Amino acid sequence: MNKRPDAKQKALKESDTLNPHPERVSDSLFQEHEFFDSRDLLQVKYEMLHRVQVEGWPVKRAAETFGFSRPAFYHAHAAFDREGVAGLLPHKRGPHGAHKLSEEVMEFVELLSEDETITTNVIVKRVHEQFGVQVHPRSIERARNRRKKKQLLPP
Repeated sequence: MNKRPDAKQKALKESDTLNPHPERVSDSLFQEHEFFDSRDLLQVKYEMLHRVQVEGWPVKRAAETFGFSRPAFYHAHAAFDREGVAGLLPHKRGPHGAHKLSEEVMEFVELLSEDETITTNVIVKRVHEQFGVQVHPRSIERARNRRKKKQLLPP
């Protein structure tokens, strides 16, 4: 039987705070009280830290009880110390934005694009020759579209 996710589960997933392993949480609070939801990654991490910081649990016990490794506990602890509860939110992995397509590279791309006979593949080759950067043709197309949208937006 295929169970449809409820609204909370959907919201947790959309915010990247859905615990991928709620079944690993064995803390009694999450078993006995409806308020505590093992699917809520933020709540699980916070309660794990609470058990150690306020109640004096050993790190190993807390990590195991809440379904984490000890290194994951220390990572959450450092993030919480640094940023508060917001530090417990998952951060997106990988590069953010078109990091290879700097303003200088994009100006070069735009200059080449003025000649309508030059294909995107030729632009990729020229960018590599000029800047030593290997870029996928689709990345250039997306970056050009973003620039066009920005130019169309009112100030």
